[in-house]
Amino acid sequence: LNLVSTGQFTVIKQPLGFIKILQWFFAIFAFSTCGGYSGVFRMSVECQNRSESDLNIEVEFGYPFRLHQVWFDAPTCKGPEPERLFLVGNNSSSAEFFVTIGVFSFLYSMAAISVYIFLLEKYREGNKGAQADFVVTAIFTFMWLVSSSAWAKGLSDVKRATDPDEVINLIPACDREENRCKEIHEPVMSGLNTSVAFGFCNVVLWAGNLWFVFKETGWLASFAGTYMPSGEKQPAPDSIGQGHGQEGYGQDPYASSQGGYQPEYGQQGGGYEGGGYNQYGQGEPTSFSNEM
Repeated sequence: LNLVSTGQFTVIKQPLGFIKILQWFFAIFAFSTCGGYSGVFRMSVECQNRSESDLNIEVEFGYPFRLHQVWFDAPTCKGPEPERLFLVGNNSSSAEFFVTIGVFSFLYSMAAISVYIFLLEKYREGNKGAQADFVVTAIFTFMWLVSSSAWAKGLSDVKRATDPDEVINLIPACDREENRCKEIHEPVMSGLNTSVAFGFCNVVLWAGNLWFVFKETGWLASFAGTYMPSGEKQPAPDSIGQGHGQEGYGQDPYASSQGGYQPEYGQQGGGYEGGGYNQYGQGEPTSFSNEM
């Protein structure tokens, strides 16, 4: 109860948690529709001698689709003893790889949801948890793409190997015209088609989740921080304020230029006035004293 009360379930409503829940469900659908599949098809072989015929040959197969180990008994139309035949193909590698990725995706999604709900602060602390989550999510995205593509190819081979019309070609008695061989029931492949669809849906989900996990890593902010200084350099706000304070508001540039000119003007004016004053007011006494 304490864990439930302290859990941050609001993260489920956010894309980061909501997509993880979708990944959890889609992983279940993917590996269950493939790993839990079993199919059957039926054929009939009618020999010229009706007593040697078999009108209901049933062949069962399923995961992991080692079809070369699936056998059935077919009449030879040459005697009462049937012969044992095997299907062709082995698609266990692609099927097992697909199911394995689905199971591990299911487990990781469940663990990630638990971390988001109960350990979200530690997940975001130092961005280490988010960065690890991003790396694992990228790996699962790639693995889903590879496994889904491989299983799609494997499924096409399974369909071909379990097609009753193709299997009839494996029966030697069907090569003779006096014997009649036909298909009675085809295997239902809708479950396997669904598994491939869920596999590629997982590719889209995990690839889309990369962006939301990437935003939690802090790499975007660090990239922006290192990118800004590489652009055009602009003056810092402090220097701009100081420049305005010293020149724009503290002192008039024209006044400063005039101030540099005023002493010269004052000197000239003083000289002029002094010269004029001395010439008319004090010129004689000065000259008189000089003569003295």
